[in-house]
Amino acid sequence: MENRVAGDVFKYASILIAAVVGLYAMLLGLLTTSFFQSHVVYLHAIQMTWFKNLDVPEMFGFLYNQVTPFSIKSSDGGLLYAWHILPTELYRKHESDLSAETSGFIFDFESRLAFRLLRDDPDARLVLHFHGAAGTVGSGYRAPNYRALSAGSPAKIHVLTFDYRGFGRSNGSPSEKGLILDALSVVGWATKVAGIPPSRILIFGQSLGTAVSLAVSEHFALREQPAFFAGTILVAPFVDVGTLVATYRVAGSIPILSPVARFPPLFKYLRAFIKDKWLSKDRIASYIKAVEKNGEKYRLTIIHAEDDYDIPFDHSQTLFWHAINATVPKGISMNDLELKKDELKAVRGSFGTVMEWNTKNGVIREEILKYGLHDVIMGNPVITLAVMRALTGLDPSFS
Repeated sequence: MENRVAGDVFKYASILIAAVVGLYAMLLGLLTTSFFQSHVVYLHAIQMTWFKNLDVPEMFGFLYNQVTPFSIKSSDGGLLYAWHILPTELYRKHESDLSAETSGFIFDFESRLAFRLLRDDPDARLVLHFHGAAGTVGSGYRAPNYRALSAGSPAKIHVLTFDYRGFGRSNGSPSEKGLILDALSVVGWATKVAGIPPSRILIFGQSLGTAVSLAVSEHFALREQPAFFAGTILVAPFVDVGTLVATYRVAGSIPILSPVARFPPLFKYLRAFIKDKWLSKDRIASYIKAVEKNGEKYRLTIIHAEDDYDIPFDHSQTLFWHAINATVPKGISMNDLELKKDELKAVRGSFGTVMEWNTKNGVIREEILKYGLHDVIMGNPVITLAVMRALTGLDPSFS
């Protein structure tokens, strides 16, 4: 009897294991297709704001008409859903006039007071916000993130955020090329329509948005007539998609390719199918070389939490090394950089560690925090300080 029960248990366990292996093999097969791969990388079908109206930003804790929903046309014809967020103190000064305007989605943003407050103020700064995978401009911790971005100078720092193609109410389907086109179109709107020069624009990206941010910064730095922004802030970045999928877990628990990564030949084979590679490690080095060559002042900040279960913080450490290596004529090994860190980094107890690398032209800063998870960190004061360091570093008179 006992042998029969044991045999049945073994039989059903074997069937279960075979089913799991079969399903995982099916998943791997699907991951080689462009359609399925796109949904896994971008997670754009996951809205996370299904029961809220993005045209009513007050639902996300903003003041009446503090946020203006409108659209920006991408260079290939698509419409990108966007939010312009007024800084709180500037809103207070103009609350009566802003409250007199109609609310909701605006087809002609240029006719609005909020637009004029951005365009006509020579001291205004604009943070271009590139969000991560999944969701919309209003999802999760993004609303607190916008408030943290402008908190350091609540009369002068505007925020512009948008949904990439295929996300939220922006039409199209996401791809690396497409997202970069969208981001460049948003920069074009900021500089040409709003009239804000790059020197008054700060680039901010989180998670997937860090890859977009680096692509934008590199693009403008490598132009025949280069343009450089007030600074670039990367929160929870990743080295590249190939490296990320070796460790990435959806929601911090569901592995994608990490089981396969234990078998290098198979993993190498599957990596060849990755369509959108997002090579941030190469772009960060290219960008740093360009700004150093042009002698432009710059500030690059990388922030990551040790308890980030979506993207391990060693991705930031690797990107930091690629950035530093680009400033050293003969290069610097990762081991030598770690020795330098032991000598120069500031250890701040339960906050974490801070390391700054200074060159003649710029500052590359790495902050590895003990706490902050993947998204919570976006609304924390460390973001506010990073913004102010970048803006005052370029213009000490800014406050």
